[in-house]
Amino acid sequence: MAKDEKDSKGVIPTSRIARLSKVGGVAANTAARTLGTRAANLARSEEAGAKAMERRQLETAEQIVAVLGTMKGAAMKLGQVMSFLDVGLVPEEFREEFQAKLAELRDAAPKVSFKDMKKVIEGEYGEKIEDVFASFDPVPIAAASIGQVYKARLEDGRDVAVKVQYPGVATAVRADMQNLGVILRLMKRVAPGLDPKAMAEEIRGRIEEELDYELEASNQRRIARIFRDHPFIVVPNVVTELSREKVVVSEFVQGRGFEEMKQLDQAERDRIAEVIFRFYFECMYRHHQFSGDPHPGNCMLLDDGRMAFLDFGLFKRISPEIAEFELQTQRLGIARDGNGLIAKLHEGGFIRAPEHYSEEKILAMFDDITWWYTRDEEIQLLPEIATEVLITASDPRSPYFGSMRHETIPTEHLFGRRLEMLTLAVMSQLRAKGNWNRVAREWIYGDAPVTELGRQEAEFLANRRA
Repeated sequence: MAKDEKDSKGVIPTSRIARLSKVGGVAANTAARTLGTRAANLARSEEAGAKAMERRQLETAEQIVAVLGTMKGAAMKLGQVMSFLDVGLVPEEFREEFQAKLAELRDAAPKVSFKDMKKVIEGEYGEKIEDVFASFDPVPIAAASIGQVYKARLEDGRDVAVKVQYPGVATAVRADMQNLGVILRLMKRVAPGLDPKAMAEEIRGRIEEELDYELEASNQRRIARIFRDHPFIVVPNVVTELSREKVVVSEFVQGRGFEEMKQLDQAERDRIAEVIFRFYFECMYRHHQFSGDPHPGNCMLLDDGRMAFLDFGLFKRISPEIAEFELQTQRLGIARDGNGLIAKLHEGGFIRAPEHYSEEKILAMFDDITWWYTRDEEIQLLPEIATEVLITASDPRSPYFGSMRHETIPTEHLFGRRLEMLTLAVMSQLRAKGNWNRVAREWIYGDAPVTELGRQEAEFLANRRA
């Protein structure tokens, strides 16, 4: 076996042929099994056919996870980008077991020795690590799909977080990008209206950017500037002079992780969820730039009650026109203007054949996907709610699955929909209660805030404009 294919020993495989054989095998098996299942379904009862399809979905999901876990490059990032495996594709009775498998995949990282990581650091700086940092702890404090995070101290006494890219991961990711079309054929089975070619271009662009830590540092610096001195949101400052293409250095922050947050009392979980909701949605709709990776591991509760948000590698900027288009669709849905909503979605490229939609049907679809923040009532978010919303939006079990061939997600909106789904998933894990519509009306309509956090933020924004 060639050196670059020894993925079982922690070396990231980079051969396109080796990696394609893994993905291609899954695609071929999935297609054959699905066709066989559909043919057999003709002779089965509806209930038996549904059960058979559920078994095939579970098998498909497990195969995809196995591939993504061994590849550790763009394929794994693609699994995160689409984010359908843990909250939609798997039948309910298997979901808990499967989510545990996916959690292991997310937490797993290539077993790369500090000796090898040190070579990356010193290669980026062109000098010894001890000449750059006053001290450097060789034990990582966190891991990501393409990098590892360490704690270090600068000569001026500041503690910093140092994110270092795994050796060889850039080559591995670019090899995976060659195979993106194969992976997207699997994804198209889940959302048949999507345009694989356009989606591939968008994902390639975002993931290629994620390999450049200097660009990530720039993204983080921009968001940190927006939220500087914010009353309840912290984005760590970047140490620009020490950030490189494969190393990004930022202010070290310490606090409680998400598992600890889930154990807090209801009122505090509600507050945390509102902060998360505000941060991600306001970045998109007010600031038109956002992290495309809302994730439990990317937020931290500081001792003073503020929330820190981390990781700005998967990043998206949108035009004010794109943001306003999305807000207009939300206003139309809330106003129950179904015909106006059909026309607007057709204009924006979401609906290819408007004649297939009635006013009643489009409003039902709108409600099923957005009700948690467009309905004016207190709602407790639960993991099952996130599951149902994602199933409705993209899964073969969706009541609207037959219409999905007439729909697509224009590429400029793709990461916004990811943000929306993943933010809901994170908030749902907190089992948070709130009238999320009253919060969202601040950016949908420009309404005055009705929550304490909203009032604090309004004062912050007013002072910044002054």
